[in-house]
Amino acid sequence: MSAVAQDKPADNSAMNQRDRSGETKTSGDQSNSSGDIKITAAIRRAVVHDKSLTTTAKNVKIITENGIVTLRGPVKTEEEKATVARLATQAAPQARIDNQIEVTPSK
Repeated sequence: MSAVAQDKPADNSAMNQRDRSGETKTSGDQSNSSGDIKITAAIRRAVVHDKSLTTTAKNVKIITENGIVTLRGPVKTEEEKATVARLATQAAPQARIDNQIEVTPSK
């Protein structure tokens, strides 16, 4: 085990608790309607193909339900947050975007 891992154990308890509360969207909330699946896929393609984004930003959650897209997860900069939101709007102009992405810069 590395010194970094020993100094700071991984503890996602607060995040996991929040997701279990039912107050936030999770991947389980993704609609199975063909329209919502197409919206999510279009946004995911746009995000994955953007070479300016880090792997962290490419892994944000994209959850579509009834034409409302929720973006969740961490990114490293405000610019990445804005880029993901812009890509979502461009890929699905008919959808409403709820941008819940959090900026958590690298330490």
